[in-house]
Amino acid sequence: MRTIPASELILNDDGSVFHLHLRPEALADTVILVGDPARSDMIAERCFDHIEHSATNREFHCHTGTLNGKRMTVVSTGIGCDNIDIVMNELDALANVDFATRTVKPEHRSLRILRLGTSGAVRPDIELGSLVMSAVSGGIDGLLNFYAGSDAVCDRRIEAAFTEQTQWGNRLARPYFVHNDPELIALFRDIAIPGLTLSAPGFYAPQGRVIRLPLAQTEYLERIERFEFEGMRVTNFEMESSAIAGLSALMGHRTLTICAIIAQRVAGESRPDYADSVRQMVRIAMERLSR
Repeated sequence: MRTIPASELILNDDGSVFHLHLRPEALADTVILVGDPARSDMIAERCFDHIEHSATNREFHCHTGTLNGKRMTVVSTGIGCDNIDIVMNELDALANVDFATRTVKPEHRSLRILRLGTSGAVRPDIELGSLVMSAVSGGIDGLLNFYAGSDAVCDRRIEAAFTEQTQWGNRLARPYFVHNDPELIALFRDIAIPGLTLSAPGFYAPQGRVIRLPLAQTEYLERIERFEFEGMRVTNFEMESSAIAGLSALMGHRTLTICAIIAQRVAGESRPDYADSVRQMVRIAMERLSR
């Protein structure tokens, strides 16, 4: 059995994992991921009946507590798939690695992971303030391509259609598409629009935004808006869903991303004051996860 070197899985002096500062016993089976550290703190303070553990380090604010007797952990990830790479690997290590022996545990522990975020819609019929869930998460960030085994979890049919229809540039990262957990999708189907979420490696050009610098590909956003595969179209852009879905599929966890729409890319509109939409999303999600 392979022993994981200290340079590969870094542990702090108190036995916690390097970035999240959590110890294995502090991790619940249900995990809520949010980008904003203040949102993680808000959920713990306003939603948990009891907080049993808190840890903060950089943008990673982690709280484990209970709601209606259901134990949950909320973690802030910061922005981007690079941060998700840290969070997902450390969550999986907390669940499935024996820190004392630095070996993988013989019995696999599967986490239920829900990301609650914000996003921009790329379909004209999705209104500001709507909730959208990622039935399929598509990545143009390239992260999953660094991991072996992606063929087993990625839908290469969508990838081929997307690459062809968008005339995807050969200098851009190879797209990948992963289906999210059907049970979590069913849990929120009545309050969130299901669709295909694209996760980008940046907020501006990778999502088709132009301020001063032009895009490398002409008609970039328009081709993404027109993409269609077996009745499925891209619903929204954000920056984390693909890495969560892809790594979870490889690691054997169950995931879903739900986002409040705060920008309408087709109409050119935005809602920078989106606190009400986020609070509603959090309230519904926490109530249903704690059943």
